[in-house]
Amino acid sequence: MPDAPQLDPEDAKLVTLARATRARTGAAEGAAVRDLDGRTYAAATVDLESLKVSALQVCVAMAVASGSRGLAAAVVLGDAPDLAAPDRAVLDEWAPDAVVLLGDPRGAIRG
Repeated sequence: MPDAPQLDPEDAKLVTLARATRARTGAAEGAAVRDLDGRTYAAATVDLESLKVSALQVCVAMAVASGSRGLAAAVVLGDAPDLAAPDRAVLDEWAPDAVVLLGDPRGAIRG
């Protein structure tokens, strides 16, 4: 088994926020982002009959609504091996240079 990647302390903080948010809500995914000013946002998947939004999309919406100009980093934790197309599109449009880390629900980042 390959060693887990060594994370920058600020990225490790995002992993902790995403893991805690997902665990607290029991959602399919947890995500956390750091904007260009260093502010962090964490969210879980919203899966209502009338509203379905990924954890990453919620984080980006919160950042945009708070006046953020972009993202420096994003962490998404869940069972999916890769980002869903809508999440990739959001990052391509609004945060193309962001560091993106994907991990399992326990917070183990995939190499």
